[in-house]
Formats: sequence, structure tokens, C-alpha cells
Amino acid sequence: MKHWFRSYWAEEDTWFYFEIDADGWVARQVELQGPPQTPIAAASLAEWQLAQQAGTLADYESTFGGTTEVPLQEWEGHEPYDLTLEEFEAIWLTARAARREGSRNRATRGA
Repeated sequence: MKHWFRSYWAEEDTWFYFEIDADGWVARQVELQGPPQTPIAAASLAEWQLAQQAGTLADYESTFGGTTEVPLQEWEGHEPYDLTLEEFEAIWLTARAARREGSRNRATRGA
């Protein structure tokens, strides 16, 4: 069964939002940094794996970032605040849209 929570890391002034699968692995992850809550990541492990297999991992990571690569059981020093699926989805959709838009803007400026 999946569950959702968020944790704050003061050192980075970042809120991390997680969807954890039944085995304790991060399935989806959002990172919001600073007072403006700027989305710096909105990644899916399944998408990351597909991008890796397709040879497009650099593009995926530049757009969406990555997920934590250790299971929840190995984490230390975080205080989880439970979320509902609906709360996580609202953050996820907003962060994904912002990361896509940022990626399009970076591509336009680079062209």
C-alpha cells in the first residue's frame, strides 16, 4: 500500500513530498525550495527508469530531477508529516507543470 508524507530539511530550506510504495521505495518525489516554494524536482521512479532505458535520462533529469535512491527504512533525521493522496496530487500536478514550463523556457532561451 502506498503512503504520502512531507519532510522539511532546514539546511536546504526545502520541503520534500514523497509517495512511498509498499516496499518503502520512493515512487514519486517533489522538492519545493525556499519561501517562494520553487519546484526544483517533480520526479517519478517509473519514468526515470524508462528514461534510463531509452537513453534519455539527462533530458528527464534536467526537466524533472530524480528520486531518492534508498528505501525509507534507511532514512535518518527526518520528521514525516502525513499527507492524503489528494494533498500529494495537488502538489505533484503544480510542481510538474512548473518544471515542464521551466524546461520549455530553458529550451527556448537556448535555441
